[in-house]
Amino acid sequence: MPTTESRLFGPTRNPWNLAHSSGGSSGGAGAAVAARILPVAHASDGGGSIRIPASASGVFGLKPTRARNPLGPDRGEGWAGFSCGHVLSISVRDSAVMLDAIHGSEASSPYVAPAPERPFAQEVGRDPGRLRIAFADKSPYGDAIDPEIAAAVRDVATLLAGLGHHVEERAPPLATDPAAVISTIVAANTALNVRLAEARHGRAMTENDFEIATLAMAHSAQKATATDYVAAQLAAFQISRALATFFESCDVFLCPTLCSPPLRIGELDTMSQDLSHVAPILRRYIPATAMFNMSGQPAMSVPLAWNAAGLPLGMMFAARFGDEATLFRLAAQLERERPWKDKLPPVCA
Repeated sequence: MPTTESRLFGPTRNPWNLAHSSGGSSGGAGAAVAARILPVAHASDGGGSIRIPASASGVFGLKPTRARNPLGPDRGEGWAGFSCGHVLSISVRDSAVMLDAIHGSEASSPYVAPAPERPFAQEVGRDPGRLRIAFADKSPYGDAIDPEIAAAVRDVATLLAGLGHHVEERAPPLATDPAAVISTIVAANTALNVRLAEARHGRAMTENDFEIATLAMAHSAQKATATDYVAAQLAAFQISRALATFFESCDVFLCPTLCSPPLRIGELDTMSQDLSHVAPILRRYIPATAMFNMSGQPAMSVPLAWNAAGLPLGMMFAARFGDEATLFRLAAQLERERPWKDKLPPVCA
């Protein structure tokens, strides 16, 4: 879920406004870094869970290229290759230094990411050159988004043009619906986790063990077939291929990380007996993050705007497969032009 409100521990609140969520699923990491408890914190991203809390919490978050960081020793990939791990950080430099420290393959890695030309830390401060940047201020589905967020995207596009980049309004086509693809893949993985828990405890799992949304997702996977799973993998490949074609004519794509402000606590209820509210919220809130999990491309959320209510609005930038270098160069340039390090949430006052 794109919020962190577990039944076990309760809600993780947004340091910018305690009535709102810090994002998810790595919302604890987002809140801890935003509140300056830690300079960096581990996060994982299978459908946006590095970038979502980075945006909601007003910090920097980069999802690396697929297989950039190892996932072993117990598994070779997560969520059919969608999921990867890295960190949330205050600065661009710290994210790059951490990636230098942890990236690389293992003996059991099923595949590897392209080798970087130089250490990622050396890309920070390096001239990004004149990049071809496409941008969109709408949802990938064509839906209108929060007007303050749309205005922030256009403001950042103007900033990029002023920095000498070639900027044009253009969005990648979607070959299929990412939400339908990821729901099939994630449901199957969730069902396996529930099955393993049942084997470990020797009984069926109930609402006393898992949240209702988790059990519902696991149960939905039981209705699917192995063919449905393979069909979802094929659809993800089609999305990946369309994005690869799109990036032949641009270096970076800019869009909002979240298409509405950070959710209010309780707005997304994983313990509700009626979960019909979940899908519409996900479509409105996080329509653009998952496609880059499917393509495996690096994508980052950069804290470049705040709305009138004082909530952070992250901007998402994606680059070609294996090209974190361009993102780090661009992020460092934006960090110099519009620094966020000293912009502190109210809890730090």
